[in-house]
Amino acid sequence: MKQILIRSGKSPHRVATPAEFLHQDLIGTNTGNLLFSDSVHKMLSLPDTTVTSNGIRTDISPERAEQINERYDVFVVPLANAFRPTFHTSLDRLTRLIEQLTIPVVVVGVGAQVGEDYETDSLTPMNESVRRFVSAVLDRSASIGVRGELTARYLKGLGFADVDIIGCPSMFMYGDTFPEIRATEVDPGSRIAVNLSPDAITVGDVAGIARHAWERYPHLTYYAQNTADGELLLWGDTSPESGVADDFPLQLSHPLLRENKMRLPLDPATWIRELRDHDFAFGTRIHGNVAALLAGTPAVVLTHDSRTLELCRYFDLPYRQLAGLPADTDPRELYENADFSAMLKGHAERFDRVVAFLDRNGLRNAYTHGDRGAAFDAELAALDLPASIPVWDGGDDGNLRYRVSRLRELTTATDARARENDRKLRGRLSAAERREAEAEYQLAALRKELAATRKQLAALERRTSGIEKRVMVRLGPAVRRRIRRLSRGS
Repeated sequence: MKQILIRSGKSPHRVATPAEFLHQDLIGTNTGNLLFSDSVHKMLSLPDTTVTSNGIRTDISPERAEQINERYDVFVVPLANAFRPTFHTSLDRLTRLIEQLTIPVVVVGVGAQVGEDYETDSLTPMNESVRRFVSAVLDRSASIGVRGELTARYLKGLGFADVDIIGCPSMFMYGDTFPEIRATEVDPGSRIAVNLSPDAITVGDVAGIARHAWERYPHLTYYAQNTADGELLLWGDTSPESGVADDFPLQLSHPLLRENKMRLPLDPATWIRELRDHDFAFGTRIHGNVAALLAGTPAVVLTHDSRTLELCRYFDLPYRQLAGLPADTDPRELYENADFSAMLKGHAERFDRVVAFLDRNGLRNAYTHGDRGAAFDAELAALDLPASIPVWDGGDDGNLRYRVSRLRELTTATDARARENDRKLRGRLSAAERREAEAEYQLAALRKELAATRKQLAALERRTSGIEKRVMVRLGPAVRRRIRRLSRGS
């Protein structure tokens, strides 16, 4: 039985509650991470293979590295936009783990993140870290799989030749086949799914575009993806009472939340299932739109950086560049100008590249060597996976016990920290008081010593004065006689 360890937030077949998802951050801060890691998990699931999730956090201890070397045959690492400054520290940690491994390490779908101009100067400070990471990977595999032409060019510029462009694994959830995209009519009665990225705010009027859409399409739902969004939905906030508001849906005071039109998907299977009930999807999230396409729902990406643009170009996904897009852009216009033919036509060929990459790295896949994921899908279908998290209305949604327990833990931890801080402050105060007392004692001793020194100095001055008088008494007559002689001589 071949043992594969995969870097992912959780196994696709683990049923976790919304509270567990958020508390343990099983989505790795973004639900999109599970979409591509679940796809790789399914792709590698064969009757003679066990695929185990390593979790999203990286344990770099020698003990963990030794466990991995002993228990597994290969470490598979699906990644997204890992070559970005905010992932620099995490990339270094992953490198430190890989450098301790003696088994093959295969990286799938890694990408660079810069602006839409593809200029990589902003990555210069982490070039050496990227070199070290890629070197560690290629010492343990035949090639590295990247998202698209930008990332390939970036790595080749750093001196690496064994680079395979394979796109993002999320697009291969069904192997060499892809669902037909449903034809539809987008009108005010349509169900629209919108996805938004906070980091796209500086590129274009994403909040204005979303507002224009929800004001005209009453059945619109905002599918968020970040852990912070999930915490807002599960916990709520006081923005309705405080009056704090923002054009972007970041608080309960936003109209989309007030009307319960925001969701956070958890498992990709339920995410895709929910999107099948929508007529159209659009927005700045690459995986939010891929999930819709996997559901057969037409979707258009609003690109705002290289990570979205690179994948749209590679997969021929319909897209519009967010920069310069007017706030009154209508979803109907986005749909009517979208063409999915190239995406569908080239899918099988793109999947062949993935298979060639896997073959090159000694990995068999379920679509050409197994049951095409039938057993995987059957096991998944039998699970009671949670639906997307809605806006909490304050009632009993099954998470009250968790909320109360979590608040108690946070309160207890806060009290413990306060007591510890108080103990430390008291300790520092006592030490300062002891130092002050010691300083006062030393000051008193110095003052006493100074007084004694002054007394000795006064006595010395008196003795010196007496000596001077006696010298003058004795020397005075002789000096006067000498002066008189000199005067007569002159």
